[in-house]
Amino acid sequence: YLKISKLALAFAIIHSKPPGKSCKEYTEQLAKTVSEQDFGWKSKVEVLEAEVLRLRQELLLNKICPRFCLENDASAEILLDQECINPMSYSSQLEDSGCDVSNDYAFDSLGIASDFHQSEHNVNTSKRWLERVPPLNLCCTGKEESLTAPVQFLQHLLEIRKLSEGGILQADFTQLENDSFTICNSVSQLLDGLTVFYNSPKFPVSNVLTEAVCVLISLITDTKLSNHVLKKCFKKLEEFEKNLIQIILRNSSVNRFQALHAVSNTLVLLGRNNILRNSLISLLLSEVHQFAEQLLQAHQMQAMYDITQYENIFPLCMILEQLLQNETEEGNVSSSDYDGEEKIEFLKNLDRIILHLSDEFPLFSLYLWRVSVLLNSAQIQ
Repeated sequence: YLKISKLALAFAIIHSKPPGKSCKEYTEQLAKTVSEQDFGWKSKVEVLEAEVLRLRQELLLNKICPRFCLENDASAEILLDQECINPMSYSSQLEDSGCDVSNDYAFDSLGIASDFHQSEHNVNTSKRWLERVPPLNLCCTGKEESLTAPVQFLQHLLEIRKLSEGGILQADFTQLENDSFTICNSVSQLLDGLTVFYNSPKFPVSNVLTEAVCVLISLITDTKLSNHVLKKCFKKLEEFEKNLIQIILRNSSVNRFQALHAVSNTLVLLGRNNILRNSLISLLLSEVHQFAEQLLQAHQMQAMYDITQYENIFPLCMILEQLLQNETEEGNVSSSDYDGEEKIEFLKNLDRIILHLSDEFPLFSLYLWRVSVLLNSAQIQ
């Protein structure tokens, strides 16, 4: 039947072919026309799906807190612009040359840490307009468009959380358990948008991207909301961590250090959540141990090794060290929680690796030793 159909289509094309045009040219023209029609339908479907998600987001917010108003209000917009959105001046940021600079904002490439604390302060100012919180007035183009909807929805969710905590609003967050589709899709869109940016970052960074990171960190560190989010989106968040780690390892551009610092800073902030911190430490231990074994093998065989990957492994070591230091200082998580396969594998042949690499790679060996000390800190104490 398929052969007969193809043959019939071929005869139809030949029969209807306009004069002065070959069958091949006419067939390519028809194929292009059909593909354009398909693309048009796909675009329409994407627009409709986005509208359905937006309506589901509004419905979920209304179920959680019926009194929460999402209407646009001119005075509220002015207040939001003045107090909630506090864009930092990036005029002083330069394209990274690989050299350190004294400007703190240039070192904190995305301004994430400072903006995260600023966003926590801004949430408290939300009481001034209570239930009237307009959508974010964020102008964006290109890749940033996919971030605006999830950022708006999740920020409204955080506003309701803060207002309900202060007794200003009554909110029922059990509704999040009944609508996993909306929360999962919103978080997934946010993570996908950030992954696209980190794969090809552009500096200076727009307010939308900075706000997106702040909203993500606020969401996973909120005592009530983080449990709901992690139940439904843990795999997606873990995949996001893996993607960021691979972005660090695979980046080979000359001026990559500003971008690597931005990704590293986001990973450290993700480690504020104890559950994500455990998974992140496991992923980092696995990557660092795997690279150490490969480097040892190359050194023993006197073979060539990837110098770019060697340079990129240090941000992972620094992230790992910072997460383990935080764990030790805060005492929130016992080191015994890391007595899994990754920790055992990392420590098993570590002395041998350090012994063989210390002369040729002293800095990397020092980092390996410092990480091992932090892993064994509870046992030493």
